[in-house]
Amino acid sequence: MSRKHTPADPELAHRLSRRGVLGVAAGATAAALIGTAATAAPATAAEQGRHRPVLPPGRLGIQLYSLRDKVSTLGFAAVFAELEKYGYDEVEFAGYTQGAAGAITLAQLKQLARDHGLHPIGSHVGYYDDNNPNAYTFAQNLTKVLDDAEALGLKHIGTASGPFRYGSTVDGWKRAAEDFNTYGEAARKRGMKFYQHNHAEEFSFATDKPNVRLYDVLLAETDPDFVYLEMDIYWAFAGQFRFGKRPDGTPAPFEPLDYVLKQPHRYPLFHVKDGIRDETARDGYRMVDVGDGDIDYKKFLSKVTARTHEGRRYHHWQTEHDNPVESYAFARKSSEHLHSLRCGD
Repeated sequence: MSRKHTPADPELAHRLSRRGVLGVAAGATAAALIGTAATAAPATAAEQGRHRPVLPPGRLGIQLYSLRDKVSTLGFAAVFAELEKYGYDEVEFAGYTQGAAGAITLAQLKQLARDHGLHPIGSHVGYYDDNNPNAYTFAQNLTKVLDDAEALGLKHIGTASGPFRYGSTVDGWKRAAEDFNTYGEAARKRGMKFYQHNHAEEFSFATDKPNVRLYDVLLAETDPDFVYLEMDIYWAFAGQFRFGKRPDGTPAPFEPLDYVLKQPHRYPLFHVKDGIRDETARDGYRMVDVGDGDIDYKKFLSKVTARTHEGRRYHHWQTEHDNPVESYAFARKSSEHLHSLRCGD
């Protein structure tokens, strides 16, 4: 995969110009493109399909944790204005203040996102804090968590906490799955989907049954009508690297994409983060901006969106970097790269 950034494609530039953020220059570019198209031979349906954007329209979001430095110093309004310029459609929250400059209510936050053409798609909330009965978590304050998500108009509400509340045994994960089923059923009654976001450790093996991958326990023991998954693709590949062998050293390979293709409707959300392959690193990768690494997102997005007839409308893709060098540059470059990907190129 090339680590060179491709400039934003004409379709993105034209869409942004309609939002009024690129001005006359973008309009002139669009006019030139229209003039060229008028004299060119019409493309066949097959040609159009080959050059169709890999990223479905209206489905690019960003996990705001990546921009926490900007939110805390500049506030949500400034951050949302930048995301609008970069062509984002959605935002996923990691808390509703993130140390934001200036107090803001949930109603104001919802309206602010709408004012910038951004759709709040989901939020990360802690799973549990058994030492604090008042903690803002699913286990301690389920009703409040769902009330807030409903006030923001979220369709998804989830956790980035691993299901390790009761340990790393099969029975421990079955108990965590029961918790998740409870949260998922409650969320569904509110018209929302509960989801869990993975890190690498979810792909490790049970301590009491070292032939059993814990992620498989989670999938088997949670009700697919109540519990959904947000695959963090980078961490899934890190899990592939770290846990491709059982504790006794015997091979246990897996392919992150296969999990999705087997049950595409269980994965409404994805985290798109990139990494340069480095087998000397603990996780097998060093995290970089999307497009600068070795994860083949053209293949991943193409396979997932083609899996079902409605695949291009069902899945949501959130860019993320845990610690970007410059968060605005990360957000811009990631959007440009994903918008530039074309089928068949």
